Amino acid sequence: MISTLDGLPAGVVGFEASGEISADDYRDVVVPAIVDAAEAGEVRFLLVVRDFDGMSSGAVWQDLKVGTEHLGSWKRIALVTDIEWMKHLTSLFGWMTPGETKVFPLAEREAAAAWVAG
Repeated sequence: MISTLDGLPAGVVGFEASGEISADDYRDVVVPAIVDAAEAGEVRFLLVVRDFDGMSSGAVWQDLKVGTEHLGSWKRIALVTDIEWMKHLTSLFGWMTPGETKVFPLAEREAAAAWVAG
């Protein structure tokens, strides 16, 4: 499930993901916000993950599709999580994503929002 985060700095789109993420979740919640941000000029993306049970193949496809369709618009991505394997993989492969990527612990969500907005 994915839900939209409110109260973020101007220009930041943010979501909280938990459980299993479906293609419908991604297509109906994330994609419209990313497209709007990209059309406005740049994507500053904050993702909070407290627990994670995986992504459907359709959600993975939606993620790849929106990422590549707006490749030049990605400015910053902040991942906020305490899940060790996610932090580790993001540190290893973050260079492959467009824009800057940084990982923050859950306790530093506000710092992540400030960084991604900066």
